Amino acid sequence: MSRSVLWTYAFIDRPLPLLDRTCAFWTAATGTRLSAPRGERQEFVTLLADGSDACVKVQGVLDGEGGAHLDLAVDDVPQFVASAHRLGARTVTDLGTLVVLRSPAGLLFCAVRWNGESRRPPVVLGSRVDQVCLDLAPSSYDAEVAFWSGLLPDWESRPGSLPEFHVVKPPPGLPVRILLQRLDEERPAAAHLDLACADIEATRAAHERLGARAVFQGRHWTVMRDPAGGTYCLTGRDPETGGLPNLS
Repeated sequence: MSRSVLWTYAFIDRPLPLLDRTCAFWTAATGTRLSAPRGERQEFVTLLADGSDACVKVQGVLDGEGGAHLDLAVDDVPQFVASAHRLGARTVTDLGTLVVLRSPAGLLFCAVRWNGESRRPPVVLGSRVDQVCLDLAPSSYDAEVAFWSGLLPDWESRPGSLPEFHVVKPPPGLPVRILLQRLDEERPAAAHLDLACADIEATRAAHERLGARAVFQGRHWTVMRDPAGGTYCLTGRDPETGGLPNLS
């Protein structure tokens, strides 16, 4: 089976006035440097890693507190969008080589033209941004699992380590995977980034020195807020494979 998606990007969405603060933190946390800004408001920037292809970008948003979203790079954008529509997505904006969509639960994601990206960035200081977690109300969780599993048929779709999680894992080489989380309450769908960490406490300490703060301690994860107020998680997974310890 040929790959439906040839590269993945995780977007860090934060309020536009806080873009500089966001970029300063995330470049330091990931060992990257900034591209030149682009967009009508200079609201887009890419985190560049020497010797590899980028897989994390930052977007300054005008409304709300931001969060995260996925860009899926494909050979044939219209064909991929048509598949998403058949599964229940809807188009928000169509720019030809970039189409902004909403999933059935209302989560934004983008289909973009693949530009030959293939070299995954390395692990930096024992951690790696490798997952977008979709936070879903109980009423929309099952439909969203079915949507992402159907949209990405060559990805491995399986239950997670706890009943409230479902993993959609890409083929080897793609840098960003998807975790769906069923929440305990009804609220609008949202998304955040997860980092796989060889040592959560060491990564937490490093991020706190950069201005982040811990807000919740889970069983195998720590919820953090970056200096722009955005939520992300440090998770106890292998930063090379994305799996739990001793698992692929």
